[in-house]
Amino acid sequence: MPNDSKAIVCLCEEISIDEIRQCIADGCRTINEIKYKIRAGMGPCQGRTCRMLIAQEICKAYNVPLEEVLMPAYRVPAEPISIDALADACISDRSV
Repeated sequence: MPNDSKAIVCLCEEISIDEIRQCIADGCRTINEIKYKIRAGMGPCQGRTCRMLIAQEICKAYNVPLEEVLMPAYRVPAEPISIDALADACISDRSV
């Protein structure tokens, strides 16, 4: 079996499977704990590409079914807007 320890799980944050496994070995039991510790799932995709892989690693490590792994909610990526756009939105909102 090839060595997969350097395989990237979270493409946005460039987090390897080894880093995920180390978090689990350090006691992380949820995707959110791993997310807060090493930023896996905090990139532009908000975990859409990596959270299932992370969940599977948690399942293997703790011998629990996938249904027992808490899945974090997706968050819409924030997009900066200009002050002018914000002001225009406020002005048009007042005319209603």
